[in-house]
Amino acid sequence: MHAQSQQTLEYHLIKEELGRYAVSYVGRNLIAELAPMTELTAIHRAVEETAEAKELLIRGSSVPIPSLEGIEWVMSLLGTGYLFNEQDFTSVSVFLNSCSQLRKYMASKETAPRISAYASSLEELKTVRAEIERCIRFGVIDDGASKGLEKVRKRQRVTKERLLKKIESVMSRHQSILQENLYSLRGGRYVIPVKREYHKQVKGSVLDQSTSGQTVYVEPEEVAALQGELEMLSAEEAREEGIILSMLTGLIEREQDALRLNIEITGVYDFIFAKAKYAAAIGAEAVTFNDLGDMRLCGARHPMLAGMVPIHVEFGRGFRSLVITGPNTGGKTVVLKTVGLLVLMAQSGLLIPADKESRLPVFNNVMSVIGDGQSLTQSLSTFSAQMKGVDEMLRTAGPNVLLLIDELAAGTDPGEGIALSIAILEELSRKGANIIVTTHFNELKVFASAAPQFQNARMEFDPATLRPLYKLTIGEAGHSYALQIAEKLGIDVRVIERSRQIAGGQSREQLGEQEMRLWYDNIGRQEEEETAEMAEGKRPHAEEGPKDRPAQPHSFEVGDAVYVSSLGRTGIVYEKRNARGMVGVMVQKHKMQINHKRLKPYLSKDELYPDEYDLDIVLETKEIRKKRKLMRRKHVEGLMIIKEKERND
Repeated sequence: MHAQSQQTLEYHLIKEELGRYAVSYVGRNLIAELAPMTELTAIHRAVEETAEAKELLIRGSSVPIPSLEGIEWVMSLLGTGYLFNEQDFTSVSVFLNSCSQLRKYMASKETAPRISAYASSLEELKTVRAEIERCIRFGVIDDGASKGLEKVRKRQRVTKERLLKKIESVMSRHQSILQENLYSLRGGRYVIPVKREYHKQVKGSVLDQSTSGQTVYVEPEEVAALQGELEMLSAEEAREEGIILSMLTGLIEREQDALRLNIEITGVYDFIFAKAKYAAAIGAEAVTFNDLGDMRLCGARHPMLAGMVPIHVEFGRGFRSLVITGPNTGGKTVVLKTVGLLVLMAQSGLLIPADKESRLPVFNNVMSVIGDGQSLTQSLSTFSAQMKGVDEMLRTAGPNVLLLIDELAAGTDPGEGIALSIAILEELSRKGANIIVTTHFNELKVFASAAPQFQNARMEFDPATLRPLYKLTIGEAGHSYALQIAEKLGIDVRVIERSRQIAGGQSREQLGEQEMRLWYDNIGRQEEEETAEMAEGKRPHAEEGPKDRPAQPHSFEVGDAVYVSSLGRTGIVYEKRNARGMVGVMVQKHKMQINHKRLKPYLSKDELYPDEYDLDIVLETKEIRKKRKLMRRKHVEGLMIIKEKERND
């Protein structure tokens, strides 16, 4: 999928929001790696899993998904020789207990067969869990973890009791010279607080003194031996604890593959239920998919636009491209962003905020040119930046590609912009792409009405209040309401009236375009039928008839200017009349075959061009003329001229 378009459509913001619902590091990692898929089966499965999880949540189920707290640290050190501590093993025990709960929970959910299947692969590792719980209780190694540990700790308790009795006896004898009647620890050894001026009266070692220097902490000579014995027992205890921790470390080392599998499965559950929680939060539903190019988005809303008026967008049945018109701030750009983002979300296995009856095709790519995209660092104007994106579309376009273009060619001369827009849309459609384009050009409405695979759509606008309704209607072209809005804003009435006069003149000129569209739809088909009947002998040719038949038809020569009555336009003859009575006429650089009966002489080529004028300059493109010239001089391997497809009208 096109990375820049994903950024434009703010797909990354959806992933950020989704990440807030994950409870484990594996779930968050899977969300970070989330991307639109292009394989229909994989998309179906992901969406159905999310829908199952959402249904469980709606029913009030509390899913016991482990948080994996502390597990990432343990897994990162497995196999490195690291000796895990009591806290590490407690994390493993808690995790295995959660895996057992999750396995039992999902085994009871027959209504969610897809996601329940994952739990059957969870390893409970009962032996590992039982051994950890036997050796470690409440975060410390239990006395019963080994016989050696139990024995040394018993000796520790006896020795410590003797030591404390001895030190209390010493304190009782020297109570008058003590700063306070309490013993304490300094460097792990028991000491008594003696007033500085009397400290020599107590036999023993000075281990510390107070900040003020008034108290000296003395280890009495009578308890020194017991202190040494206690230190030896502590060292022996540490050795015994090390043996137990080493044993447990080896135990989880041997089961690390099973642990990794469990972590992966619980991470997948966290990922699926995070998608389900997000779907429930935005009121999203599962939609169906097809490989027929059929899109029908009903009640669609942008997930980050609260209160948005739902839209209905469809194509794929009779047409595959939409030209959306309407006033500024009417919501055209929002439609593009909504469609693009929902497609990316759905193909990522997410539920989308749209009605259940919605259906989507699977697109191999989604590309968008939305916003001005102006780059100061690259010195690109609005138009240049858009054309850069359109150029990439032209190179990438094809079947199963969705293209979203906002205000095509709006940043340049209107005349050239209209021509460029039509040419771009024709080429993109020729390549089989699915296109949704917004525009203010009225001429594109006519184009969409006449061109195959295109359909008009408009953003509804209340002409009374001059406020947008943010509702998309397919099948009708919209209006800009520029004059009405300007009038409401207080523009001089004379300016408004003059604008209406000018606009009215333009409307009369555009009538020719409407006539062309109707001719394409009706008269063209009639002529095809007439010509076919002539060829089959069911209808006499123009030159055939009784002994009082009319005069021979006019002989049109290549280069003659003719008037095409059915189009209301003039054109240049590029090919003489054939046996079927069809004459090749080029109208506005488009070549078509027209029945000679619908042509009237306008100007002969002798009146138009000087003697020996090269008509190829008029009838052929510069590129083709160069190729012909080169072909006349020599043979060039692979060089060819592809004849433009003609409209046989």
